[in-house]
Amino acid sequence: MNRARTPKILPAETMGKRSPHIVPAMLRTLADHSAMGLVSHQSPESILIQPLGAIEQHGPHLPLATDLIIAEATAKAVVERFGDALDLWLLPPLAYTKSNEHAWAPGTIWLSATTLLSVIDDIARSLATLPARRLVFLNGHGGNSSLLNVACREIRLKYGLLTFLAHPSVPPDQGGRAEVDELGMGIHGGKAETSVLLHLRDDLVDMSRAHANIPRSLASNKHVRFGGTVSFGWLSNDFGPDGHIGDPTGASAEYGARRFAAAVDNLGEALAEISRFHFPLVE
Repeated sequence: MNRARTPKILPAETMGKRSPHIVPAMLRTLADHSAMGLVSHQSPESILIQPLGAIEQHGPHLPLATDLIIAEATAKAVVERFGDALDLWLLPPLAYTKSNEHAWAPGTIWLSATTLLSVIDDIARSLATLPARRLVFLNGHGGNSSLLNVACREIRLKYGLLTFLAHPSVPPDQGGRAEVDELGMGIHGGKAETSVLLHLRDDLVDMSRAHANIPRSLASNKHVRFGGTVSFGWLSNDFGPDGHIGDPTGASAEYGARRFAAAVDNLGEALAEISRFHFPLVE
């Protein structure tokens, strides 16, 4: 019986100097290289960027691919701007992820938590054959975040990679910046997300269908609220039949452009820190 060959996994401790080969930004997409080309161009200090989005309902005014569009655009912009300085490598995006909070809506395509963890494990096992030792999940969908934190530790344990979770913008329900005029409740299809889509793909946004949907009673809570000290399980249709949570009516492409630029700046700073990150951290 033929057995699958176990891939050679390089130890995390083989931290060395960056590859002497300079790879132009337009060639920093991993899938565009040959297998041997990757080995010659990467080093243990190279950083792999794995964008994750979602295909899920985003209210009556935004496309199903909203999270995917934002994650992929942000990842490409970051690699184009900082790729040479930080030795960044862009992986193909994951479109289907954990979106079962929107399972009620036609068009939402979601993976179970078990399936997504298995997919991520398979990806990490494959990436562990490369010289690169750093793997960054750039996550555009808040529903993936808890699962990805679990995956980061599992991958660290099983394959020795240095793993990190970053977002184009940290969701308000996870401690990120909240729009004051949305009472901190703009977590899905609200002002910020709609503005970024207007900047990136205004042809896919229908502002004539945008309307406010803010759970004001939840906003008045001190603890049990988005971003509060007590989290809770929820489905998007718990907040109404249209599926968005927030107020997109004040969105604009100009505001979206500012948020997108700030996201790229912030991620560049974060990736610079990631490039210097090593264990052990005890002084």
